[in-house]
Parts: sequence; C-alpha cells; structure tokens
Amino acid sequence: MTELHDGHPFDQTSGEQPSDVRHETFSITRDFDANRADLFAVFADDRLRRQWFRMPGTGSVYDHDFHIGGGEEASSTFVMLDGQAGKLRNRSRYLDIIPDRRIVFVYEAIVDDVTRWASLVTVTLADTEMGRSTLTWTEQVTFIKRTGDGSADLPHLRTGTTLRLNGIPGALKA
Repeated sequence: MTELHDGHPFDQTSGEQPSDVRHETFSITRDFDANRADLFAVFADDRLRRQWFRMPGTGSVYDHDFHIGGGEEASSTFVMLDGQAGKLRNRSRYLDIIPDRRIVFVYEAIVDDVTRWASLVTVTLADTEMGRSTLTWTEQVTFIKRTGDGSADLPHLRTGTTLRLNGIPGALKA
C-alpha cells in the first residue's frame, strides 16, 4: 500500500482504494417573492451573496469571481465536536452562466486539507405568477472521504444547503 497526496491508502496491485466513493443527487426547490433578475443578483453581486452564502466558523475569507471560468475560494476556521479547531475550504468554478436563468458550477468541500466531497450544481430560475420566481438547486455529489460509515454525509450536506438557501430572502431585501 502507498499513500496518495491526501493520505488515502491506495493498493497499487489492484488500483483500487479500500473504501469506495458514494454518489448522490438531491434537489431543493424554493419559491421567492422576487423576479428572476433579483434572484440571479444574489448569486452574482458579492454584497448580496455574502448575505446568504457564508462559511461556518470564524475568520472567513472570500474571493469571488462571477463569470464562466471564474469561481470562489472561501475558507474559515471552525470548532469541531471534539473541541479541536478545523480548517474548512470551499473551492468552486463556474461552468455555465445564463443571466436570470441558470448557473452551473462545480465545487469541492475541503476539511483540514482533505477533500471530503465534490459536487456539480445546477441552479435554475423560473418565472411563476405575479412577479415571483422559483429557484431549483440540483446537486450531484461524490463523497470522497466519508465521515464514519458515511450515513450522515448526505443529510448533513442537504441540511447545510437548505439552511444556506434560507438566507436568500434576507439578501433579496438588502
């Protein structure tokens, strides 16, 4: 056995890692009392984005470049359940942006320099009635490094995404 750069053991004879990755997909749909242009702005405008997209913990740093090929580097320090401080990084890249309609991006969630998961996210915006709009967040995730047996990883990610999206109405009022 040898070790890869991230500390995962790798069996050179079979070419396989002892623990496999897990793939999941989930979608969250929300209606907002705003038009698509205003909803799109909470993703594109840094001032509005910071109202709802925040890293947990303290000492957060953000570098956001909203264009195709651009992305975001965000990091923070947080205290884990065992009381130790950990480093959290979120690294993303935009693949497709259609103003007021769609945003497609990939991101990595890195904890203490180990990539825990990577995702492809598609955000679509659609008109509803009377100036309202619907946001659909669809995420295809690959869990690379599981927490324990991995059973809590998807619920943790889905809950975190839901909480993050809960901040959008406040950003729309900012």
